[in-house]
Amino acid sequence: MSRFFSRNFASLTPYTPGEQPKARQFVKLNTNESPFPPAPGVAVAVAEQAGKLQLYSDPEIAALRARLAETYGVTPGQVICVNGSDEVLNFAFMAFADEKSPLAFPDLTYGFYPVFAQLNRIPYEQIPLMDDFSINAEDYTGINKTIVIANPNAPTGLYLPLSEIEGIVASNPDNVVIIDEAYIDFGGESAISLVSKYDNLLVTQTFSKSRSMAGARLGFGIGSEKLIADLNTIRYSTNPYNVNRMTEAAGVAALDDTAYFEANCRTIMENRAWTTKALEALGFTVLPSMANFVFAKTDAIDGGTLYAKLKERGILVRHFTKDRIRDFNRITIGTLDQMKTLVCAIEAILKEVQP
Repeated sequence: MSRFFSRNFASLTPYTPGEQPKARQFVKLNTNESPFPPAPGVAVAVAEQAGKLQLYSDPEIAALRARLAETYGVTPGQVICVNGSDEVLNFAFMAFADEKSPLAFPDLTYGFYPVFAQLNRIPYEQIPLMDDFSINAEDYTGINKTIVIANPNAPTGLYLPLSEIEGIVASNPDNVVIIDEAYIDFGGESAISLVSKYDNLLVTQTFSKSRSMAGARLGFGIGSEKLIADLNTIRYSTNPYNVNRMTEAAGVAALDDTAYFEANCRTIMENRAWTTKALEALGFTVLPSMANFVFAKTDAIDGGTLYAKLKERGILVRHFTKDRIRDFNRITIGTLDQMKTLVCAIEAILKEVQP
C-alpha cells in the first residue's frame, strides 16, 4: 500500500471474487453465474437505450421499481434498485448498524459481510453454524443486533424455512433483519411476503443468478417504505445515478418474460438434482442445496487438490481455505452437458488417485 492510504483501512481484508479467466476457455462452474443468456427481450431493450447515453439515467428508477412492485405485490415506495445487491447490503450496513446495534451473521456465509462491516467500522459477531452447516434460528432469537442471513446460505446452499425467518424477525423488533435472497428462486420461499407485516425486515435480491444478468450489475431491496427511505438517503448521498439507463431497461425486460425465467430455474433445479445424485454415486457428501450450486466433498481427495486437478482439465469450481470447509468445493450448476463433463472429469481424477 502507499504511504497515503488511510489508517482506517490499513487492516482491511478485501473480498476475493471468483476467478474470471481470460487466457483460456473453461467450463466455468465457480461464480454461480447462469449458463443461459438473458431473456431475448433484454438485448432489444438495452439496444434501444444505447443511443441515449448522453442523458443521465432516471435517479428514481421509476419504471423498474414499478415493475418490481407489481411482480412482488408491494408498492414502489417499498423498493430500492441498486448496482448489484452488494450495494444495497452496503447501504443497509451503513444505515442500520453501529456500536449500539452491531451486526450478527453466520461464521460461514457470504464473504462480503465482514468486509462491509470492517469498511464501515461496524462491530460484528460471527455466529457458528451447526455441525451439519445449518443455521440455528435460536442463535438469532431476541439478540438485539442487526442480523444478516443469506437464505439459502452461501457457500453451503442450505435453506432456512420461512417460519424460522419470521421467528427471528419477530423476536428482534428494535433491530433490522436483512435477508439476502440471492439464490431464493431455485426452490426457496421468499421472505418478501413478510415485509408488510414487519417494519424491521429488509429483503435483498439480485438479477445476477436466476435472471442471467450478472454482467448488468442489478439488484434490489424490498422493505417498509420508511426503511427504503433510509436507504435512499444513503443512495442519494453517494450515487443517485447508480443504475444506468441500459440496466434499468434490461431489468424491466427480464421481468416481462416470466416464462423464460421460470423455465431456466426449473432446468437448474433439475440439473442440480442430477449432479447431486451423480456425485453421491461417486462417494461424495453433497449438502442438500436450494441454490444454483452444490457444496460437495469426498474422502478420496482433498478439496484443494480436486480443485487444482479440475482446473488442469479446463473446469473451474470454487475452493475455500477456511479449515472447516477446506475439503469442500462449491460447484455452480450449469447446463446438463457441463455437469456431465464435470462428473466425467471427477471420475478420471478419482481413478488417478485410487488406481
